[in-house]
Amino acid sequence: MAATVSIRLDDAAQAMLETEAKVRRLGLSVAIRELATEAAREARRRRVREGSAKVARHIAENPEAAEFMEFWTTPRIEGL
Repeated sequence: MAATVSIRLDDAAQAMLETEAKVRRLGLSVAIRELATEAAREARRRRVREGSAKVARHIAENPEAAEFMEFWTTPRIEGL
């Protein structure tokens, strides 16, 4: 379910958003909603990338973690 959000913008931010809305041929509220959604998705992607980098650093710095990853990511042939 969508939630209503109320925001207060300074004149410069409002002017920039109105310009962006016109470029996108959207109303101001729809343009702000799209921009906020895009920003939220990018923030999530950034957090996932940062988490992945943290795991990779741990594996690179910890021999036990590297051995675990090697074991669990090496394909195995049944019966051998």
